[in-house]
Amino acid sequence: MEVVIAPGPELGRIAADAIEALLRARPASVIGLATGSSPLAVYDELARRHAEDGLSFAQAKAFMLDEYVGLPADHPERYRNVIEKEIASRVDFAPGAVQGPDGLAADVIAACADYERAITDAGGVDLQILGIGTDGHVAFNEPGSSLASRTRIKTLTRQTREDNARFFGDDISQVPEHCLTQGLATIMSARHLVLLATGRGKAEAVHQLVEGPVSAMWPATVLQHHPHVTVLVDDAAASRLQLADYYRETYAAKPDWQHL
Repeated sequence: MEVVIAPGPELGRIAADAIEALLRARPASVIGLATGSSPLAVYDELARRHAEDGLSFAQAKAFMLDEYVGLPADHPERYRNVIEKEIASRVDFAPGAVQGPDGLAADVIAACADYERAITDAGGVDLQILGIGTDGHVAFNEPGSSLASRTRIKTLTRQTREDNARFFGDDISQVPEHCLTQGLATIMSARHLVLLATGRGKAEAVHQLVEGPVSAMWPATVLQHHPHVTVLVDDAAASRLQLADYYRETYAAKPDWQHL
């Protein structure tokens, strides 16, 4: 696991560098897209590079991490609409290239199985963008989630619904109780995981992710078992890391040829 501590605006650029390098080398790559506040700087930078530098997504595919269950198709907080607004409509993905779990499916079990199959049929995710919740969840894998889980329906914790209420007019009653989410094993199948976290509110979760024991109580800790994880954090999110100085020294001494 590589930990990079840098100012918030720089984190988006670093993540965008990794995605651009992937697309330049393999235009038909598969990218995993996340919602929430953490990836927004990445999407802004990718959109800028598309507009100004010709970075193309035309041959690429993308898969979303999760989706609320039951939100109307036109709801602005439906994650498919959020991803469309924040990145898909701002670059040149081909029609149908961006897929997400079907939160309106009549048979959610079948929908989850179909989604797993679609990821596999696409060859798997090459680079997955991730955020982390204050309780250590990744995607919507809440504390207690199986470390071997696959795409499934989950009940959201009250903490997650309170954290997400800001997107629903600060009214927790408007936040859905259920979601469809890629499982931890699904996420772990991606070839490169890039997790972003900013702010002191994420400090304990980042500490557990990087330096704590692997536990279902902090689902993100399963990432310690992945061979290629990059954790991008600002000073505030890194404030609980015991080895923060070492992580800074390691990144500063990194050879130029060694990318993320």
